[in-house]
Amino acid sequence: MPNVDLILGADSSRKRSVRTEPTQRRSSQRLDALLDAAAEIVDESGFERLTTQMVAERAGASIGTVYRYFPDRVAVVEALRERAIQRFRERVADELERATPATWWDLIDISLDACIALYRDEPGFTVVHAGHRDRGEDHEPEFAARMAQLIAAEFEIDLEAEELGFRIGIALEVADSLINRAFERSIDGDERYLAEARALVQSYLREHLGMPRAASTAA
Repeated sequence: MPNVDLILGADSSRKRSVRTEPTQRRSSQRLDALLDAAAEIVDESGFERLTTQMVAERAGASIGTVYRYFPDRVAVVEALRERAIQRFRERVADELERATPATWWDLIDISLDACIALYRDEPGFTVVHAGHRDRGEDHEPEFAARMAQLIAAEFEIDLEAEELGFRIGIALEVADSLINRAFERSIDGDERYLAEARALVQSYLREHLGMPRAASTAA
């Protein structure tokens, strides 16, 4: 079974968006309630219109409670994005444990399926495409690098680590853009866009990684 810890791991050097990290169960539940409220607002109105006051009202909390955790609306969006991406990683890890990939494409395909599934059933998941990259804090290259490490560890790929990470990163960026577009066009995801995302990513990666082959096993 692939090392799912590579997928679940987080970059400890990255600044967190939550002002006060919850240390007790009640505080953790309060933070989740605020993020759940923010997710509902994002789905209804878009992340651009979200405000801290809207979050407080939807969660049935005081504005002071919101500011205890978030200095402004941007921090709310970033925290929601962090949670969504963590849940994406957990979904990928769960699928890897259930169905061990036979080829590098199976691993990529699992990640695409997980992304599509979360667009459909995770409230506010569209916010992953709205990250504030101007802050220099982007999650996708980190995930791509971890996927590249996993592929290199499990399969025979004739590419240097840096080149492999670059190619996986490009592929996932293309997939992310097309999947996001699919859900902008249809609440269930435009199947033409989803199919094209999968086809383009597979074609691109085959060009650089070679045909997907099962990992060799020792005799």
